[in-house]
Amino acid sequence: MAVISLKLTEALDAQLTEQAQRRHLSKSELVRRALTAFLQSPEQGVDDAAPPSAADLLADLVGCCEGGPADLSTNPAFLADFGANHS
Repeated sequence: MAVISLKLTEALDAQLTEQAQRRHLSKSELVRRALTAFLQSPEQGVDDAAPPSAADLLADLVGCCEGGPADLSTNPAFLADFGANHS
């Protein structure tokens, strides 16, 4: 097995130690599992990019409904009882 050296902040090392103890794993094994999961996830980058937005996560659903009014969110007629409790 290859050996690498890694520098961690004190806070990150403390989190790693806590998780390793909680899971009854060595820190090395926990890092191996985390790295494996990271490398197997699709389109995973290493930069500090922001997490995907709700629009990014729902992009495949945009435009999936047909037949509704085009002005549903702006027409006052549709907003007349918006938020009313109909129970």
